[in-house]
Amino acid sequence: MARSIVVVIWVGLCVTLVKGVNRSACPVTLNPAPGTTGMNPVLERYESALLMILGFGGFSILLAVLHNSVRKYIFHDEHNLDTTFDAGGNVSLSLTAVTVASQLFWPGDILHSATLTTKNGVAGPFWYAVGIMVNIFIFPIFSVQFKTRAPGAKTYLQIIHARFGKSAHVVFCVFALVTNLVIMIGLLLAGRATIKSLTKDTSDEFSLLVMAVLFGSYSLVGGIGTTFYVSYFNACLVFILLIVFVVKILHNETTEFDSIGHVSKMYEYISCVKGPPENENYSYLTFHSGVAILYGVIEVFVSSAVTYCDQASWQSRIAAKPIQGVWGFILAGFIWFAIPATMATTTGMAYLALSMENGTHLLTPGQIDEGLVTPLIAEKVLGSSGGILILTMGAMALMSTGSGEVMAISSIIVYDIYQTYLRPFRDGMKRRQCVLCGKNKKKTLIATYESRSELHCQCVSIVRCHGCAEDMVRRSEAADNCIKPQYQCPTHGNYRQYQDNLIHFKNWCIVWVTIAIIPLGMLVFESGIDLNWIFYVGAIVTIPCFPPVLLSIMWVKATSKGLITGGILGLVCGITATLSAATMYEGGLNNFLINTVQDYAILAGTCASFGGSLLGCIISSLITNTIRCPDDANEEWQKLYDIDNPLNPWELNYREELKGLHFDSKPTFEQMSSTFKKAKMVAYIGGGCSIALMALVIPGIIMASYTVMSEGQFSAWVWFTQAWAVVMAIVVIAAPPAEEISRIVKQYRKNKEALLDANEAADDVLLKEVNHKELNHDPTQPVAKV
Repeated sequence: MARSIVVVIWVGLCVTLVKGVNRSACPVTLNPAPGTTGMNPVLERYESALLMILGFGGFSILLAVLHNSVRKYIFHDEHNLDTTFDAGGNVSLSLTAVTVASQLFWPGDILHSATLTTKNGVAGPFWYAVGIMVNIFIFPIFSVQFKTRAPGAKTYLQIIHARFGKSAHVVFCVFALVTNLVIMIGLLLAGRATIKSLTKDTSDEFSLLVMAVLFGSYSLVGGIGTTFYVSYFNACLVFILLIVFVVKILHNETTEFDSIGHVSKMYEYISCVKGPPENENYSYLTFHSGVAILYGVIEVFVSSAVTYCDQASWQSRIAAKPIQGVWGFILAGFIWFAIPATMATTTGMAYLALSMENGTHLLTPGQIDEGLVTPLIAEKVLGSSGGILILTMGAMALMSTGSGEVMAISSIIVYDIYQTYLRPFRDGMKRRQCVLCGKNKKKTLIATYESRSELHCQCVSIVRCHGCAEDMVRRSEAADNCIKPQYQCPTHGNYRQYQDNLIHFKNWCIVWVTIAIIPLGMLVFESGIDLNWIFYVGAIVTIPCFPPVLLSIMWVKATSKGLITGGILGLVCGITATLSAATMYEGGLNNFLINTVQDYAILAGTCASFGGSLLGCIISSLITNTIRCPDDANEEWQKLYDIDNPLNPWELNYREELKGLHFDSKPTFEQMSSTFKKAKMVAYIGGGCSIALMALVIPGIIMASYTVMSEGQFSAWVWFTQAWAVVMAIVVIAAPPAEEISRIVKQYRKNKEALLDANEAADDVLLKEVNHKELNHDPTQPVAKV
């Protein structure tokens, strides 16, 4: 009887709290959710399969066909290995920005921002975003150096091979593949959580099969170029759905819930929830959060592994020219910030308000860590259609990032393993030898040239090669269903056949990488690791690759021994520091999966990985380098300048920027540096100002102005994030198609002008031949009419 009275009193208090939010009782600690709490799947398996495989997969394949048509009929480079991995190397500014941002929208971020809000309040996703954006805005500095010092490179590993040789190249090929593996595992875990939370009676095998089809289907058809198109539609969809959430959660007076529908209602409920002890006044409505700031510092190191050591990141960035890449990356940072900032003030805060209204958490801690906050709120606010929208958002983000990883792994296998070690075109090549003839190439580093001799390469450029032109005419005239005639060009014929074989191998490579996703996913799911663990521990393993990669591009005194020493030392230091810090927590290494991702274990591991790698690289390189004068430095950078494809010289891609300059086969370093001086200035100034704004100015204003936010301050912050999201949505939706259509039309006009010029030249030649015949014609013979 006494127990029944207590229960009745407790229920009455909860009802009173729910209906009126008793301010005098604040703050209230939310009780854990019941074990039966969770998501209610809204889709049958066949519905999920139809939506994702036929819907998104089919749509992406149509985009791949569209991209191939553009490359074939407008740019005439569809049958080119490099085009598969760099989309022609001339991607527009806005499409670069949208793709970079879209690949950072992957489900781990879309879901993770709301998860951080439930744990740390508004401070969680804010400092998380600041940590990531520091790396986003630093990257333009390194990308512009990459594009001007090694304009012909398709992977950052090619730079390591050109400068430091086989040993360093093999070590960092392993690092690169491990990085891609970590990111792929994170995608599979996030994708499984999203699919299983919204699909009834789904299995791990079903989730993996769906993701494999989404990742590999259009990559095989259209290459990296299709990823840009899919990323555009993904970004559009994410912003549209985000605006739908904003309207339904913050501007909806007809909602059935008392705690959402308006900013003031949400504030009233959230202000009564007791936050973590590290927050100012135990409030979720403060940016003064020790644990959130700590994670912001950790995120600087963790995101560096994803940004600088992931070949997919470099692949998307080097697809644009230097100035477009710089501006695109800066714009991408501002586009990306709209997602975690707005998600935090909509789905994340709505979860806290609804939990307060409910009296307990709506999800268990494990479900929160799986990233189910956003799917739950979507289902609560929008019903079954909300689940479909979240699945749509997740599937599009999975496609964008997952296909990028498939292409990244494939490019490493094709360029850095198969082409370099398994089947090179010419065995035993030494530096500065021509891949076509094996003779030494002329130096183009400085503005003086060596005299021609039989010792130097005499291969004619592909642009002026008559043999290649005749080959192309013969092959184009052959019927599509017939075997194409063999290449006859004595200079480029054999290499063209070699590139055709690489294209064929590339196709099979993409297929096998896609198939390998299924057994990889099964092993990961059986291991019991979660998204949080692979995200942080995986970063500790890959961060040691970060300093060597940057030093190989930026520092002329970096050496092979320095990079190898730094990478291995950083790996050992990071693992040791993580395990040592984990032993300080309850259970030690017996609770391996839990304690290795505790706050200070992650901080110790990331700092030790980065610091050990950086110090090892610098100290060892200073001891072992042989750079003694400017000529030595010039000779070192020449190694990167020689990375090129003779069938697709990088100089052709810069004809417009280099117009008016005089050079032999390639522009000199001085000419390239002068031409792209503006891009470098934009990278340094724009990147520096953006970092100052997002990491110093805005946090400084917020920290000084807000301790625990009042209702007016919270409302102002919410309106700021909404305005930011709307502006970025307009940019994302309008700019890329306008710029892409303009670029295609411009190229079409160029092609038309070139065709007219060619026809006029042909008519002139024919007229001269006729006139010549008439002048030398026997009057007794009839004149042929033309």
